[in-house]
Amino acid sequence: MTTTKNKSVFRWLMAGCTAGLMSTALMADEAVITNSFYPYNTETPSFDGLKAGMVIDQSNVAQFKDAIDPAFYGFIEQGMTTITVGETTSFDLHPNYVEATRVSLGQVSLGNEVGEISGWSAGRPFPEEPDANDPRAGEKLAWNYKYGYNWGDSAAIYPFYWKYRDMDSGKVERTIKFNFHFLNYKGRVIQEPTPEITPNPSDLFRAIYVQVLDPADVRNTQLLIHRAADDLKRDNSWLYLGFQRRVRRLATGQVTDAFLGSDLMIEDFEGYNGRISDMNWTYKGTRYMLMPFYNHNDLTLDAETHSDSDGYQVVSFSGQGGCFPDITWQLRKVYEVESVPVDESHPLSKRVHFMDAQTFTIPRTVSYDRKGSLWKTFTIGQAHPDHHLPKNKGSGVSIDDSFSMIDVQASHCTTGQFKGQVDPELSPPQMFNVQHLRATGS
Repeated sequence: MTTTKNKSVFRWLMAGCTAGLMSTALMADEAVITNSFYPYNTETPSFDGLKAGMVIDQSNVAQFKDAIDPAFYGFIEQGMTTITVGETTSFDLHPNYVEATRVSLGQVSLGNEVGEISGWSAGRPFPEEPDANDPRAGEKLAWNYKYGYNWGDSAAIYPFYWKYRDMDSGKVERTIKFNFHFLNYKGRVIQEPTPEITPNPSDLFRAIYVQVLDPADVRNTQLLIHRAADDLKRDNSWLYLGFQRRVRRLATGQVTDAFLGSDLMIEDFEGYNGRISDMNWTYKGTRYMLMPFYNHNDLTLDAETHSDSDGYQVVSFSGQGGCFPDITWQLRKVYEVESVPVDESHPLSKRVHFMDAQTFTIPRTVSYDRKGSLWKTFTIGQAHPDHHLPKNKGSGVSIDDSFSMIDVQASHCTTGQFKGQVDPELSPPQMFNVQHLRATGS
């Protein structure tokens, strides 16, 4: 016979077990968050013989082959450039983005088709460590990139200098000065309104607006990209040509054409500027690699390309053809992800992305042509926001700060020098519509 006393003891034991299970689950969840966002709190990456301050060149690069991606290893081996090693530092993302991830942990799932996702509202959708036995692990990492904190809720590269260079002679053939603007409509965690901008009749996730400032022959060329929240819907993109004074819609295939005669296609922007559903994604493994992360203010900078009243200077370039940024590289945790175009007419057979495991930026991408031969290699330097412009301090945004797209087959490169600004006033929502293109162009 069960007594009242026994019932009380039973309830007490059950409550204790439930509390214990909840406590264990909370600890497991917190371990996932810590591992994903603060990996360097628990371990310091190391590679035999590698030390901060050392220079890796032709004479010693073989010793560090496993810490460098194959394409960049080839550049060093041929004497085209060197790597200066910096100390590994944590690039902490904004606490609000981390908290949004914590709140939705375990609630996000993939759909049946590539490009389908449910349960996401903000933060990193899949912060768990990728599983090599999961056939969709690469796709999950691609979503982490797409919904990453790259440029935060909105930001601008204001201004942005592209230089077209002959890699053999070192001649700068052309310099184009742009402004680039980025705006997230959904998944917003800092800048009001949060979590999304309304009204949003086209149900957009993100928009990009580009305006050419110089030279005169392409001045006021503008590009507008609308990316739908539904990844299975195609982007809407428009181009305003200043010399024609009209807006035209871009055909789908034009995002893989050379943009304004550079070595980049629109799809290359930020490492990958396309839909998840346009690629088949494969997780190839986790490794510690040297990656282009640094403190901008600690570098020797380019005093000639950009001058402003705030004293800001852009990253300088050297190496063969002036195609390599003068930056330091950190040993960091990296996910290697391969993306293969769904469209067989795509000019690439695949890209290999080296995603930073903490920030989910893509600082290194290696692209292969339709025959499977190495074609292009993309470096995007990442600057710590607390060692950059004062307005970027505390933003938690890993600042895109320099780039180099090298066409190894043509021995040519396009380099980028940034003044990245996490400032909502530079990218108001009314900027990201077709009417703005016409008004600005008139």
